[in-house]
Amino acid sequence: MNTERVGATGEGTPVHRWTLERAGTRLRLLTYGGIVQSVEIPDRNGTVANVALGFPDLPGYLGAGGPYFGALVGRYANRIGGAAFTLDGRTYRLAPNDGPNSLHGGERGFDRRVWDAEPAGDHGVRLSRISPDGEEGFPGRLDISATYTLDADGALRIDYRAVTDAPTHVNPTNHTYWNLGGAGSGPATGHELRIAAGHITPVGDTAVPTGELTPVEGTRFDFRAPRPVGSGYDHNFVLDGTGPAAELYDPVSGRVLTVTTTEPGMQLYTGDHFDGEPYGPGDGIALETQHFPDSPNRPAFPSTVLRPGEVFTSATTFGFSVR
Repeated sequence: MNTERVGATGEGTPVHRWTLERAGTRLRLLTYGGIVQSVEIPDRNGTVANVALGFPDLPGYLGAGGPYFGALVGRYANRIGGAAFTLDGRTYRLAPNDGPNSLHGGERGFDRRVWDAEPAGDHGVRLSRISPDGEEGFPGRLDISATYTLDADGALRIDYRAVTDAPTHVNPTNHTYWNLGGAGSGPATGHELRIAAGHITPVGDTAVPTGELTPVEGTRFDFRAPRPVGSGYDHNFVLDGTGPAAELYDPVSGRVLTVTTTEPGMQLYTGDHFDGEPYGPGDGIALETQHFPDSPNRPAFPSTVLRPGEVFTSATTFGFSVR
């Protein structure tokens, strides 16, 4: 494990990069945005490549306007419809940074903040920050941490923990785009994907869930058996909750990504809106473990409310192998 300063934000706040290595996996993590800058793993022939899309230096991330490459997003991952919600009889207005909706925490969410960092054992880094009451419109002073650990098999585990001093909504995730052929190697939409989900939450015209749960059987959303990923996906899958949530496989390199999580949902996003700077459409696949989009406005969805005296916890593991 080592750390180095890699620059500073426009306000002059120093940014550091932590490097973790274990069991054939090398992870580079930035304190800016909790960003997974790179994940280097071998293919079936032992050739190592970075399989996480990102930029080679800090200025790339400071100038990025929306892809969320590798970032820790929150307070609320995904969309909140109408950029507002009502909690305990009070309505809170958020920044509408995605059409009429709030996306990934607002205009300056967790992905655009510098986090405090400290070692977590021999193979981990604990990032933490205080999100003050009213930040991006969310109520409550939120004390949140995300601990990134490489386990004995070289898998990346992310553990989230948060407490609040007032009722609020919490739903963080990691927004890494994966290309198991290597970042910059071309489209990842030929990878084979399996998702343990029998339903999705269908969306309306502004990509916010309608509130229904729709079966995937007989549709293009049925990934219960592995098949190649196409384009045009930006949807939340309702996980079955048994075994791994997803498995992504690149037949060319032999690399396999296995996702396990405590979360009830996962957003599949195929990066169709990449403009070629530096990646083109479909060059990476995001598998964002999460609670459902717009849960603050959908009482039938699993709750994202956190109250004083409660502790929010969540864990997701990205395992790496070959075949």
